[in-house]
Amino acid sequence: MSQVINIYCDESCHLENDGHPVMVLGAAWCPEPKAREISVRLREIKSTHGLPPDFDLKWSKVSPAKLPYYHAVLDYFLDDDDLHFRAWVAHKAGLRHADFGQSHDDWYYKMMFGLFEPLLTPDACFRLYLDKKDTRSAQKVAKLHEVLCNNLYDFNRKIVERVQVVESHAVEQLQLADLLLGAVCYANRGLNQSAAKQALVERIRSRTGYSLTRPTLLREDKFNVFVWRGQIGGGQT
Repeated sequence: MSQVINIYCDESCHLENDGHPVMVLGAAWCPEPKAREISVRLREIKSTHGLPPDFDLKWSKVSPAKLPYYHAVLDYFLDDDDLHFRAWVAHKAGLRHADFGQSHDDWYYKMMFGLFEPLLTPDACFRLYLDKKDTRSAQKVAKLHEVLCNNLYDFNRKIVERVQVVESHAVEQLQLADLLLGAVCYANRGLNQSAAKQALVERIRSRTGYSLTRPTLLREDKFNVFVWRGQIGGGQT
């Protein structure tokens, strides 16, 4: 029987004209049999730091008062061999969709495929869970499932078994993806307004040895970062 892997995906600044220079896509993943154990541990960390079990772990909620809690979450992620994260940083400046006969949505799904491609292998079965963002979520999920399966020649959907929208407040790993994605996005947007958020960025940098603004090796499977820039001729970096 194929190993089952759960992938939890989030996104930030993905709209074409939102005024943000980069879009960041992020995927946290773990073996499905470990998912419950990880969820329980993340809730235990909340309890240890005086937070209710339904506290929503989000980058937007990072504050100086809760910094020890966020440090503990990061350390747990970085120390647990079953947890992994990959970020896809796409610079939106100078996008020329018309030149490549595509819409912004077409480009978005190409970026999503780039995020997932190194993670999806034919010897395992994958279940993808995406944060519910808006009324288009179900439509986006159906399209993403189609794109992934078609590119993998997975017409029976044995590799990408499931792509599902879920509520992030009910899924601890999706909240974790939000936190890690937020740190990568913060670093790549060059922000520095929050000392607490900057402290988390620096903790990740210190523990991984990565800048978060430059690509890691493709085979890096704990904290992987890829940086995409559109160039003349459609090249990537």
